[in-house]
Amino acid sequence: MAAIGSCGDWIITTCDKKLIAIHTKQTIDPFVFDCSKAEAKPKDTETDDKSGGGGSEDKGSDTILAFAISPSGKLVALTDDTKRLVLFHCDASWRCISTRWVVRRCTSLVFSQTEDVVLASDKSGDVYSFSVVEPLKTGELKLGHLSMLLAMTLSPDDKYIITADRDEKIRVSHLISPYDIQSFCLGHLEFVSALLVPPGHSHWLLSGSGDGTMKLWEYESGSRLQSWDLKQLRSTSTTEPEKEKRSAVSRLASSPGGRHVAVQCERIPMVQFFEVDQSAGEERLVPCRKLTLPHCLLDLTFDSQGRLWVLLDSPNTPLQIYTHTQDHWECVGESPELCRVTEALKPHWEALQASIGAESSFLHLYKVNFDNMASYREKKQQRLEQQNEHWQKKRTKGNSQPSKNGAASKKVKKENKESS
Repeated sequence: MAAIGSCGDWIITTCDKKLIAIHTKQTIDPFVFDCSKAEAKPKDTETDDKSGGGGSEDKGSDTILAFAISPSGKLVALTDDTKRLVLFHCDASWRCISTRWVVRRCTSLVFSQTEDVVLASDKSGDVYSFSVVEPLKTGELKLGHLSMLLAMTLSPDDKYIITADRDEKIRVSHLISPYDIQSFCLGHLEFVSALLVPPGHSHWLLSGSGDGTMKLWEYESGSRLQSWDLKQLRSTSTTEPEKEKRSAVSRLASSPGGRHVAVQCERIPMVQFFEVDQSAGEERLVPCRKLTLPHCLLDLTFDSQGRLWVLLDSPNTPLQIYTHTQDHWECVGESPELCRVTEALKPHWEALQASIGAESSFLHLYKVNFDNMASYREKKQQRLEQQNEHWQKKRTKGNSQPSKNGAASKKVKKENKESS
């Protein structure tokens, strides 16, 4: 997974098995955490006894699946497909606080606003809570879905946990008692892949889906406020390949003040921007600018200054920074921060390319339509042809048989006449 995030004065990228943190203000060595060299899982004798000691462990490849940054920017958590959950402290310098183990491979992580817990959702549809205060404590099961969880977020007051799954459902539950469901936000036609509560709009929820749409909800009541088809906003031509027509929303990001929202669709070299509009007397989101990029977009994030950082599929220009000036977004040509981060990333380009070449993580999540009628019609046509052929043979045989019998009867009649 190639991803980028902003954490105070640090820019964080994950590529394949590595997390790389680069300071944008100071020329210091980047912090690199390599999951392939991290702590291995200790032998669990209790689990081994239960399984009879004959089962083989499901070993992962140490690829980073997700990471999260705490609201204060002082904590970072990551999880990989070897089922590690690693917690870091990252203020002036970085240090690893703990390494714990999750039950199943995770899909997303999120810190609470109070930063006392980090929540992890997994592929089986469960959410576990891990204590930050007690960094060695095992996780506690909070809630579960019947389908794979793909995205998760919290309300700004930590009152609600919002989870989205493969079966198009968005569930809003009370964090303290997750069995108490507040609402459902229903309307997507494919899996829900991204969630965002924009800063400054605590009652709003943005959701992105594999159906190529983004929707705005009032999540406490579950009512849908607005919806956009991102394919139409991109002015998609009818000749566009089918896999690009159904490109899933892979990232929703908001500027620090919540004025701008950037939407990324998988494998599309473009960013669609939305802006909060108050001209009609009420706040609404309106689509504004599109930003066309020179290379395929891997991930994006806003920093604390409101600048947009984009991670690109290019060895020469893996990063670009865009700033908002006079109602449009301009690329920052050269800046000390960009040069510092780009130079620090170059030694790790091979790891970045390894994650770039990976297959789409959303490809297997789309609904598969089986055309049973076509197969039925084909088999029915074959049966009809066989039946017609069979009856044709019988008809031909029947037509030839009466002619022989008729000739025989005439011969008998003639012989009878002669004898008489």
